Amino acid sequence: MGRENLNRNLLDIHLFREIFEQPQVLERLLTDERQAIKELAAAISGRKVTNVLIAARGTSDNAGRYAQYLLGAKNRMVVALATPSLFTIYQRPPRLTNSLVLGISQSGKSPDIVAVLAEAHLQKALTAVITNEPDSELAKQADHVINLRAGVERSVAATKTYTSELGAIALLSASLANSPQMYAAIEKIPDVLAKTMVLERRIAVIAPRYRYMRQCVVIGRGYNYATAFEIALKLKELTYTLVEPYSSADFLHGPLAMVEPGFPVIVVAPRGKMINEMMGFVETLVRRGAEVIVISDYKSLLQNATVPLKLPASVPEWLSPISAILPGQLFALYLALERGYDPDQPRSLHKVTETR
Repeated sequence: MGRENLNRNLLDIHLFREIFEQPQVLERLLTDERQAIKELAAAISGRKVTNVLIAARGTSDNAGRYAQYLLGAKNRMVVALATPSLFTIYQRPPRLTNSLVLGISQSGKSPDIVAVLAEAHLQKALTAVITNEPDSELAKQADHVINLRAGVERSVAATKTYTSELGAIALLSASLANSPQMYAAIEKIPDVLAKTMVLERRIAVIAPRYRYMRQCVVIGRGYNYATAFEIALKLKELTYTLVEPYSSADFLHGPLAMVEPGFPVIVVAPRGKMINEMMGFVETLVRRGAEVIVISDYKSLLQNATVPLKLPASVPEWLSPISAILPGQLFALYLALERGYDPDQPRSLHKVTETR
C-alpha cells in the first residue's frame, strides 16, 4: 500500500508509522551491527560457551523465546530464560560459570534485568546486551552491546524494536554457525517485511468483525511459539482482550475444552517442519466450530481458515517469526481503533516499566 494512499489520521498514529518502519530498521541493524555481532560470536566460541541465560521482560522476553529455539536448533546451545527475582528479591542467583548472560531490553532501564547482568559480571561470566539504548545502565554491565538501531520508539507498544531484536538474534545465530546460507537468507528479510505490509488493507477490513471479541487464544509451535506470545501481548496491551498464548501441543492437553462454536483462535503456522501438525490441529478446531484466523503461506492450511491471512512471501522457518508477527501487530492496531482506543497510549501502561 503506497504511503500516498494512507489515511492522514493513520499517519498521526506513532504505532502505525513504527510498524511500517520495520523494514528500514532491520536493514540498518543488518548493516551497522554485523561486526559487533560477529565479535560477540567470536567471544562465545573463544570461551567455549554452551549455555545462554536470557534476562528480559515483556516483548523482549518473547524475543528470548525465539532465541531458545533458534540458538538451540541451529547452534545446539542450551538456552534458558532468567528468573530475575532470584537475583533481586531472594538474592540467590544461580552459578553462571561458562555461560553467556544476555540482557534484552529496549530501554535498558529495568532494575531487575540490570541486576541479572551485574551479577553475571561479578561472576565473570560473558555478558552481552541487545538494546535500543547503548548508553543505558544495562549496557554498562555488558562486555558486548548490540544496538537495535530502531530510533525513538514513541508508541508504548513495542513493534520495530521487537523485530530488530529478532534480527539481532538471527544474525548472532548465523555468525555462530559461520553460515553463508543463513546470512543470505537474513539479507532478504527487510524486503519480505515490506511485502508483508500489503496485509494492512485486508486486516483493516476484518477488524470490525472482532469488535466485541472478549477472549481468544493464539497458537504457535516451534519457532513461532514466540510469535504466539507476542501477538497475545499486543492484543492485551492495545485492545484489553483476554488472550492466552499456547503451543498447539499444550493446547491439546486440556485447554481444547474451551473451544465451542464461534470461539476465536489465531493460528500462526508458516510452512516448515510443523506444518503437518498444524494442519491436523486446525482441522480439529474446525470440527469443533471454532472461528479460526490463520497466518500462513501454506495454501492448504489457509483453505481451512474462517479468516485466512496469507503471508505474501515465504522464508525459511527459522526466520518466519520476523515476518509472521506483522499481521498480529496490524490486527491489534486496527482492533484498538475499531474499539475507539488510543493505540499509542494504552491505559495503565508506560513506555518504560521498572520492576525488581
